[in-house]
Parts: sequence; C-alpha cells; structure tokens
Amino acid sequence: MSRNVKPIPENYHGAIPYLNVKEGLSAVEFYKKAFGAREITRILRKDGKLAHGELQIGAATIMLRDEIPQMDFLSPQSVGGTPIQMLIYVNDVDAFVKQAETAGAKIVVPIKEQFHGDMLAVLEDPFGHAWFFAMRIMNLSAEELEQRARQWGI
Repeated sequence: MSRNVKPIPENYHGAIPYLNVKEGLSAVEFYKKAFGAREITRILRKDGKLAHGELQIGAATIMLRDEIPQMDFLSPQSVGGTPIQMLIYVNDVDAFVKQAETAGAKIVVPIKEQFHGDMLAVLEDPFGHAWFFAMRIMNLSAEELEQRARQWGI
C-alpha cells in the first residue's frame, strides 16, 4: 500500500448517494442534461449495462449503476417508489429547476420559500428518484429557525 494514499479520496466527503436505476446509460445522459452533471467515471458490464458511474452535480458526488436484482440492488421502479430524497444546493434554483423540467424532470413541489431560509423545489427524475434542489436566501440563528418553524405551523 502506498504511503501517499489518502484514506478519504478528494471529492468524496460525507455520505455519497449510490443510485440503482433502470437504463443506467440513459440516466447518466439525463442527469447531464437536466442537472448539469459532469461525468467522472463510467464502467460497463459485459452486457453493456452500467456497472458503476460517478457524476458531479455542483459540489455533490453521485454514484449510480444499473439495478442488479440478484443482489437486491433495485431501482425505484422495481420497488414501487423511493423513500429517499437527495438535497443539493445550487446557485440559481430557478434556472436549475427550469433546465431540469425542460429535460424531463417532474416538478413535485414548485419552488417556494421554506421556513428554514431556503428557496426549494422537489423534483422526480424519470428513473423514480426524488431530488430537492435549494438555494439559501437567509441565514437564521437556532432561535430564529425555531420561531419560524412555529410561525409556519411546523
């Protein structure tokens, strides 16, 4: 083992979503078009399906692969939906959501101000994954956050 190897590679901070999708190569192209994703890695299986892909969306790293039912790596379409939503902050949520909708993302919750100081929209991609895209519009103290939550009925 090399002594110069970092135990945590660059750009792999925190939890990294690993998405199981049907039609992995189509998903990569969709995320590039809709979310401005930059493709980092593409490894194909012998059957031509996506074994492993890595994308960069803003500062977030996302991994994905074609589902592998025999290993219980199932897509939202195979399990009837997803219980997980991914949140990514972007510089211009209006432009971002417009681009994503034009590319085929479904707007589940339109852009609106949230009690926690973000403008936020909820989107669903054609592969069944849920995405929150947000832009911070105000910084709040813990007390302000709690007060706003109460005011908003939360």
